[in-house]
Amino acid sequence: MSSSYGGTSAFDRLRARLDGRPHVCEECGRVDDEGEWEAATTGATVEYRRECPSCGTEHVHRYRL
Repeated sequence: MSSSYGGTSAFDRLRARLDGRPHVCEECGRVDDEGEWEAATTGATVEYRRECPSCGTEHVHRYRL
């Protein structure tokens, strides 16, 4: 089953949703609309991370499963 955000799993859909909008760095204010979120899971949590190409600040969205 596919959604309007693409992908077949809940993880794919959430990453597509995060990638589908520009990200504004909280540290330097740069608007990055080309970067992608990387996903990793421990089984109990899933983390989506991306690094600001301007200042190197790492941004994390963490979800408990």
